[in-house]
Amino acid sequence: MIPRVLIIAGSDSGGGAGIQADIKTVTMLGGHAMTAITAITAQNTLGVQAVHPVPVDMVVAQMTSVLDDLGVDAVKIGMIGSAATVHAVADVLETLDVPIVFDPVMIATSGSVLADADTIAAFGRLMGIASVVTPNIPELAALGGEAAVRTGGAAILAKGGHAPGDTVSDRLIHADGTERTFSNPRIETRHSHGTGCTLASAIATGLAAGLSLDAAVARGIGFVRIALHEAPGLGAGHGPMGHARVRLDSDLGGVSPNQVTLPATDHAASVAFYRTLGLTPIVDSAGRYARFESAAGTTLSIEAADEIDGRPILFLETADLDAAVARLRAAGHSLADPVAQSWGWREARVTDPAGNALCLYTAGEYRRFPPWRLACPD
Repeated sequence: MIPRVLIIAGSDSGGGAGIQADIKTVTMLGGHAMTAITAITAQNTLGVQAVHPVPVDMVVAQMTSVLDDLGVDAVKIGMIGSAATVHAVADVLETLDVPIVFDPVMIATSGSVLADADTIAAFGRLMGIASVVTPNIPELAALGGEAAVRTGGAAILAKGGHAPGDTVSDRLIHADGTERTFSNPRIETRHSHGTGCTLASAIATGLAAGLSLDAAVARGIGFVRIALHEAPGLGAGHGPMGHARVRLDSDLGGVSPNQVTLPATDHAASVAFYRTLGLTPIVDSAGRYARFESAAGTTLSIEAADEIDGRPILFLETADLDAAVARLRAAGHSLADPVAQSWGWREARVTDPAGNALCLYTAGEYRRFPPWRLACPD
């Protein structure tokens, strides 16, 4: 069954955060999004101009309507609106036995306040039923720190985007106290509106699909990073991310054929040929290798024929490369251990029964957004 995610959050008329970002994220990750809107906001990339709270009984009515008919596999809570809404939402959610992701939204990216002191004080009830709470640094401080959040038994994803430095470190602290840190290079952009909403919804979708919390967080961070890379540059302020352009970059299970490398005997001629077809060059290395991107998200590379024995190579990406290798070995196929390459991919080469060259690999954002991606592809 498709993962069913109930989102309890406010609406963002600019489409960058809130319910709109949540729906985009859940949909792009293969889930079915259902909503209980807590507030209607008039906002754009410059800020929040007006907020109209939805009456508490209407919020509850939206929740019970979808729960009674469609069912739910996970819940994501974002902007909640008021202390009264917090308690009414908690009354309903306490009857469920599904993962709950609580993103304690207090301040918008633009700086607009979205939760008053009474609402923040009431957040304790939601932290008490959440599977994971996803505060940024200011939100974690406002909630009383890690110890206060963990009182209810939830895991914490302490997001590090507000910390200075070129590396963003997100700390996942499990309920038992064990930790895992996800560190990635900072993506410099002002178009980061909705990162928190997007990450929480991505985690909820992963949990709804049966992923472990670690796997759901890892996939969610990867989704956010690609969406940041793909930000369309809209608005004069903190613009929206590019959810719609995250296509073949998110692990939805199994393996995905999304990259092929073809032999080239004349590098310049091959580059010109594929540019003429309309593919966008994103990597060009020393006249021996180039990679192109299609509008659909697949990539195609050319490499000097003598480097790859003159044979095309089909690349199949998987989030769990070691498991894929183990399955092939268990079925009697011979292949070497995966190798971490200098270009950021981890690969295992194999041939199929007909002798076709294949590469099982994992690359994350390095497939389309390596640090050496061409800045001006035209």
